[in-house]
Amino acid sequence: MALTNEIIRSRLMEKFGEQLTGWEEPYGMLTFTSDKNLNLKVLQFLYDDSELGFKFMTDLCAVHYPNQEGKELAVVYHLHNLKENVRIRYKVFTDIQKPDVYTACALFSAANWMERETYDFFGVNFVGHPNLKRILNVEEMEYFPLRKEYPLEDQKRTDKDDEMFGRD
Repeated sequence: MALTNEIIRSRLMEKFGEQLTGWEEPYGMLTFTSDKNLNLKVLQFLYDDSELGFKFMTDLCAVHYPNQEGKELAVVYHLHNLKENVRIRYKVFTDIQKPDVYTACALFSAANWMERETYDFFGVNFVGHPNLKRILNVEEMEYFPLRKEYPLEDQKRTDKDDEMFGRD
């Protein structure tokens, strides 16, 4: 029997019940959310369950939502069942003041560099990571460049024509 979004959701609901929320299927990809403290339990279940078998982490990234107080940073896991060719998206949210999320390095070796990159650009502290330090930016950098905390351009510039940028 083919692995469908309904089967995946059903198995997850059996195990975690109402602890999983935000169920969606944008473009057919099952997406859901949990509390950040459950991330390792959910990832381990998705990996170990013989019916689900999500043993490959395609991507791990972050998104900054500056207007969601207490949930400003989302860590997004993209997992793939290679046998059934099925992908899912799993999100956990964290407070920007204490952006701690447990590392997935012990489960997915690919998470090592992806978590370092996510730390480097968004400041997510992956608790338990074996070598959490900047990977692309200089160590001396005191900010996280992909957070939406800075204006994209100098608003006082006079050497540009707004019409050239599609603005009136």
